[in-house]
Amino acid sequence: MIGQILDKIDSVMYYPILIIVMAISGIYFTILTKGVQIRLFPESVRLLKEPPEDKKNVSSLQAMLVSTASRVGTGNIVGVSTAICLGGPGAVFWMWIMCIVGASSAFIESTLAQVYKRKSDDGECYGGPAYYIEKALHAPILAGVFCVFLIATYAVGFNLLCSYNLQSTFEAYSFYNKSITPIIIGAILAVLTGYCLLGGGKRIVKLTSLIVPVMGIAYVLISLVVILFNIKNIPAMFVLIFKDAFDFKSILGGVAGSCMIYGIKRGLYSNEAGVGSAPNASASAKVSHPAKQGLVQTLSVYIDTLLLCTATALMCLASGTERSEAVSGAPYVQNAISTVFGKVGPTFITVAMVLFAFTTLLGNLYYVDNALIFLNHKKKPSTLFMKLFHLGCAIVVFAGAIIPMNAAWAMADITMGGMTLINLPCCMILGKVAIDALKDYEK
Repeated sequence: MIGQILDKIDSVMYYPILIIVMAISGIYFTILTKGVQIRLFPESVRLLKEPPEDKKNVSSLQAMLVSTASRVGTGNIVGVSTAICLGGPGAVFWMWIMCIVGASSAFIESTLAQVYKRKSDDGECYGGPAYYIEKALHAPILAGVFCVFLIATYAVGFNLLCSYNLQSTFEAYSFYNKSITPIIIGAILAVLTGYCLLGGGKRIVKLTSLIVPVMGIAYVLISLVVILFNIKNIPAMFVLIFKDAFDFKSILGGVAGSCMIYGIKRGLYSNEAGVGSAPNASASAKVSHPAKQGLVQTLSVYIDTLLLCTATALMCLASGTERSEAVSGAPYVQNAISTVFGKVGPTFITVAMVLFAFTTLLGNLYYVDNALIFLNHKKKPSTLFMKLFHLGCAIVVFAGAIIPMNAAWAMADITMGGMTLINLPCCMILGKVAIDALKDYEK
């Protein structure tokens, strides 16, 4: 019954509410910035090479990698697979649209985070949506509500789902037992996460900056090999994607379960453009102009969706592997990769999922720390509180491994949707500030 209630809330929140809000804001920002996410793409790439003004500070690249660590995760594998199996191949097209339009929202929110960031006594920068909502809109209560949603999303919703997705990859092995295996995997993941949380924010930055590029490149290369082995299927695959994406009769016949809604939901879950998460990392970067970090963050959205999500989608569809509700999630991807790599394929996916899940969990809790500080009157909570909170986070990770799939996805969708419904309207109100910053930077 709880699962059915969550599914109902999830469906109503995304159609029609969030679909309208995201479409209007994305198109609005794209028009006002004259397509900044496409027009200044070469400049975004160039900015990644700029070192921080002070080696002690977080660079643009490091801040982007932290946000990418949260974006790049189990959603790039399991989320894409679920969207295709449950919504249809057309979901891939709507993910692409969500990415390109949403990248403008990513630019606005991260630029605003830089404009309204603050500096701590030790010289480190911090900020995010809560800070620009409080300072620019003079709405401290709304800022506090946003923080509550952020904590619910990244400490609960996303971590439940991340843990579930990881344990689901072990279903491909003969030793998997539905009654015991999820408990064992959940316990191991919970212990590892709890241990690493003791390292603090700087350790997270260092760890993710090392792991994210390696695991991302390896996954794309393996996907490319599978696609090349099935190159003769590529033309038919693209026909299938576009035909299904524009089958409006089918879409309107069941909107909530259509390829459009699944593409938008899983696209948003994966790249988080406009959700209000990445600005928390963006604010920590030491850059000479606010627009620089906004431009860099558009790349993070592209890396996540146009590179990693597309790699998963094309690999699965090109392989010709049967798709159905029964194999939605990790099994569909494992079946696809095994067509070329045999038994080694599912093992690689498991390793990738372990790395993706781990960096996602750490990146998620980096954001949570920022929200807790805001709610605690801009002061770090006591050591005792943080230890208890991290213990709670570890328990959530354990619980995620043993809950049903639909409950895990619905919880993540709902909490993330709440963040987005607060952040995007606020960004639209404050949009002129970011656009003025862009014009100044271009001059």
